[in-house]
Amino acid sequence: MRHAWIIDVLTDMKTYAQLHGMVALAQKVDEALKVARAEMTEQDTDTSEGGPPKRGRN
Repeated sequence: MRHAWIIDVLTDMKTYAQLHGMVALAQKVDEALKVARAEMTEQDTDTSEGGPPKRGRN
């Protein structure tokens, strides 16, 4: 997974928010984590035939 680093960043953000009483932010970051994981899983299972076109390097 070439985008796996984003999970680390979001996890750090969630931890920071939780430690500093930013409950709503921690919840939103948790949602972002779920979206990121789902999209990474989707990209990992896509094939070049029959799936959507691959995106360029990010």
